[in-house]
Amino acid sequence: MQRRPRGLNAGLILLLSQIFHVGINNIPPVTLATLAVNIWFFLSPLKPVYSSCLSVEKCYQEKDWQRLLLSPFHHADDWHLYFNMVSMLWKGIHLERRLGSRWFAYVITTFSLLTGVVYLFLEFAFAECMGEPDFKRSCAVGFSGVLFALKVLNNHYFPGGFVNVLGFPVPHKFSCWAELVAIHLITPGTSFAGHLAGILVGLMYIHGPLKKIMETCAGIFSSNNGYPGQQYYFNNSGYSGYQDYYPYGRPGYQEDVRRNYDAYTAGLSEEEQLERALRASLWDRGNSRNTSPSYGFQLPPEEEMRRTRLHRFDRQ
Repeated sequence: MQRRPRGLNAGLILLLSQIFHVGINNIPPVTLATLAVNIWFFLSPLKPVYSSCLSVEKCYQEKDWQRLLLSPFHHADDWHLYFNMVSMLWKGIHLERRLGSRWFAYVITTFSLLTGVVYLFLEFAFAECMGEPDFKRSCAVGFSGVLFALKVLNNHYFPGGFVNVLGFPVPHKFSCWAELVAIHLITPGTSFAGHLAGILVGLMYIHGPLKKIMETCAGIFSSNNGYPGQQYYFNNSGYSGYQDYYPYGRPGYQEDVRRNYDAYTAGLSEEEQLERALRASLWDRGNSRNTSPSYGFQLPPEEEMRRTRLHRFDRQ
């Protein structure tokens, strides 16, 4: 297991401060576990980033299929981790309460694998259709694709209203598409295919066959094996949850979490927080001596990888 070089990780510190401010007891268990796993792999990655990122060349042509498991949970730097996990914290608090912890864990696991598969398909299709073999060498890493899939679910289960994307009001149901474009205008180094893969997986769940397939494979979830004081239920509306009692069914829980979270974020929406954080990070990078990989789902082409690896991974 690799260890990251010691140094100040401002993004990690800021992420931990947000988690503790929201309150660990206020974060549903699967969301908390997902945050913990990503932080753990950031601090002690199983492999260097360039050995865990996902590409058609490495995964399909060289048969290195373990990258499908590794790539979602490894991040290029602390700011990449920060942006993704703050988004996960926001979405997880809402979606896990709506879907139930067991089903939400099932969704996270399925989306983590399927997003990578769809990403490989898209990059292969782009390479073949455009005659650009570089698409097959494009290497991606991070949880961003899964987060775009979760955003599609969040917009479906919590419809209505508008969000602010680069100063423009956008209806919730179209916000994932607006953010797909906005993120790549602000940070060109991110992977368009990786984020698009997440949106497509989310649409496959909401409007396609994915949810039915998952329901068919999840007969075990229909049993009454839950935590003490709870009855787990699964209904034909396509989502599941915990019924009654504690910790997430108690009256006022949702209002308490929202009030605590909004107090910390100064009332900013997730998109406004992301836009502000992106600007701050870009300013910070422009004033930094040492360049680091751009946050997002995509890493540089292979030649640039070799040069970057000399600076980042030789000391590991």
